[in-house]
Order: sequence, then structure tokens, then C-alpha cells
Amino acid sequence: MPNMFKLSTMAILVATLSACTVGPDYQQPTQVATINFDSPYQQAEQAQSWWLAFDDATLNRLISRALVENRTLVQARANVDRAYAVFRDTQNNSLPKGSLASGYQATENGTVSSSDDGVITRGFSHGASLSWDIDLFGKLRRATEAATAAAEQADILWHDAQVQLISQVATSYGEYRGAQLRLLVAEQNLQNLQQSRDIVQARLEAGLASELELAQIEVQYHQVQAAVPALRVALLTADATLSALLAQQPGKLNLGSVPKLPELAEPVAVVAGENYLRYRADVASAERELAARTADIGVATADLYPNLSVTGFLGFLSGPGFSLGSDNQSWAIAPTLSWQAADLGSVKARIRVAEANATMALAQFEQQVFNAIADMQLSLQSYNLSREQQLSTERQWQASNKALRIARERYNAGSGEFLALLDAEREQLFARDQLAQLQQQSFGRLVAIYRSFGGAIQLQ
Repeated sequence: MPNMFKLSTMAILVATLSACTVGPDYQQPTQVATINFDSPYQQAEQAQSWWLAFDDATLNRLISRALVENRTLVQARANVDRAYAVFRDTQNNSLPKGSLASGYQATENGTVSSSDDGVITRGFSHGASLSWDIDLFGKLRRATEAATAAAEQADILWHDAQVQLISQVATSYGEYRGAQLRLLVAEQNLQNLQQSRDIVQARLEAGLASELELAQIEVQYHQVQAAVPALRVALLTADATLSALLAQQPGKLNLGSVPKLPELAEPVAVVAGENYLRYRADVASAERELAARTADIGVATADLYPNLSVTGFLGFLSGPGFSLGSDNQSWAIAPTLSWQAADLGSVKARIRVAEANATMALAQFEQQVFNAIADMQLSLQSYNLSREQQLSTERQWQASNKALRIARERYNAGSGEFLALLDAEREQLFARDQLAQLQQQSFGRLVAIYRSFGGAIQLQ
């Protein structure tokens, strides 16, 4: 009975000490300055489908393939698997460990006694070796918390990698179509300039125009012609970028020759009162990093206190005869209490390192919140301004078309000045090319809205 009482007392004491967990308990920040952050991260429902609103079959096909073939996405998925494997390994550290082993040993002169000279001893051992680190002060529990946060962070980054990939594909697709459109505009401008040059040539032959007028219109013609190679380079660049995102060779996309940029049938809308920060993977990732670094403080702090571990053996020890039975059963148990008493200075230094890491993680999280708010606001404002600029340029282009038509008719009839025709040609060329650029810019900034809002933006 006295032995039983002692064992029970020791078990209760170990259980009580094991319930202790040193270091700060993590509390997720709910506010950064005046910005509320009280919603857990979640992936937006539209994050994997928002591009369908453009109703562009080619874009749908490209994104679907990229989500399957892109190697960066494969890396992100593998990173998630690795992080959760590390978590499971860390979690298992709190459980007893054991191994089964069977061994043979032969020894000659096993002692320094002269009576053992030339004596050879042989024996077998068979059994299970066990070890258990008793988590008295929560070191293993804090390590598990850190590993859990790291695994959750990897999963969040996996979601973010998908949003980023979709945005990259959509943006590159817009650049491809934009380059196609600008090439078409350049070809149309060359045709218009060719018409004007033919008119000047005819009037020159009739003695109604000068060589200077012909040279001036040719300058404009060759200026547009010289821009064509750069536009082709832009098209090749977009093709190469898309091909890399889809893990295939350049020139194999077969996107067709219709240079039409995707457009929305309805404008985008921001829901009043919605906390869009919860859809931002970068903010959520920074928050999980803060949780992991906070748990590291507990891991380091636990080394200030003693560590209790238990090792043991249960099996059989036999001589040369290799027999197993009750006569050669064997067991051993060895509890060990260790304490880094002579190295507490280093332990305290590691605690300060962990605290500094947590402080940096908190600052990074707070800065990420500010960056996210700025990014979302800037993306909306940039898109709205780009649309205003595009609409103004559309009106400018329509007016330049009308001015060019009138100037060409007057010049052809002999009642208009050549300089007026030249200026009208120049204005029309500039307005049409600028409109093509702004159409591509507006599409790119619309994609930026979806990316900055984590794919959570709504259609009205």
C-alpha cells in the first residue's frame, strides 16, 4: 500500500506539472490602429470563378489549364503537404516512443580482472525500448502550436497562390489581346495613311500638291510602320508569359486572331460594411506567422525549468543458447531529470530572440493590414480613373475620325489645307492607339481589383 500511495502521488504530481504551459497565450489581434480585424480568414466564394463574369471562353480555358499545369502551384501544394507532415511529427513528440530490437553481442575480456582474461561472453537481447519526454512545462505543446500555425499559413499561401496565378493569367491574356488590338490599329492606320498618301500623290501628279506634302505624309506613314515591330515584341512577350504560366512551349496557345478584350456586362460593386480584410491571404498569412512566433516564446521559456524523461526496456536477455522464457525476462526503467542550470544565460538569450521575432511578426502583420487597405482602395480608384480616361478617349477618337473625314474631303476637293489634313491624320492615329492602350489598362486594373479583394468583389 505505501508503494501504491507513492506511485499515485507521483502520477498526480506529474499530471499537475504537465498541465503547466509557460509563455504567453496567443490572442489574435482584433484591431490595428483604427482598423477592425475581427473576422477569421476565409477564401471568397468567387475566388475560383470570378473570371467567368467576362464570358470569354478562351480566358476560361487558359485559367482552367493553368490551375492544373502551373508548377508554382504544384510547389505551393507540396509546401502545404510538407507543413502538415511537420505538424504531425511535432505533435507526436508528446507521445511515448518505442522501438523493437533484437541483437547479439560477443565480448572478450569484459572486465579488467585477470580471471576474465581470454573469456568470451556471448548473449542475445530481444525486446522493446521505450522513451517518453514528459511535457512538464508545455514545451512540446507550444511547439505543436507553432507547427499548427505554420501548417495553416502554408494552406493560406496555397489559396493565395491560386488567386495570384489566376490574376497573372488574366493580366497576361489582357496584354496579349491588347497587343493584338494595337497591331490591328496600326495596320488600319497604315491603310488610312496609304489612302491619304495616294490622294497627295494624285494631286502631285496633277500639279496641285508639292513634293514637301508627299514627304510629310510619308514621314507619318513610316512612323506608324516603325512602331509595328515593338507591338509584335509585346505580343510575343505576352505569349511567352502565358505559355510559361500554363507550362507549355511558346507559340502553342492558339488564341485566335480576334483582338477583343474581355469586358463586364455590369460594373463591379463594393458591399458597404463588408470586412474585405478577411479575404486577404497576405494578411491572414502574417497573422499565422505571428501566432507561430508567439508560440516559440513558450518553447524557449520552457528551457528555464527542469525536463523529465523516462526510458525503459522490456524483453528478454539470454546467453548463447538463444532461449526465450520466464527465466530470462528482463525489464528496466530509468527516469531522468535534467536542467540547463549552467546554461541559463543562453536560455534567456533564446527567449529574447523569440520575443524579438514575435515583435517583428506583429509589426509585419500590422503593416500588412495597412498595405492591404491601401492596395484595395488604390485598385478601385485606379480602375475608376482609367474608365473615365477611356471614355474621354473614345469621344476623342470619334471626334478625330470626323475631323479626318472632313479634312480629307476638303483637301481632295481642293478647298482644304494640307496641314489641316496632316494634323487630322496625326490626331486620329494618336487617339486610336491611345484608346487601345487604355482598353488594355482598364482590363488590367479590373483584374487588380479582384486580386486586391481576394476575389471577393461582387457584380451589381
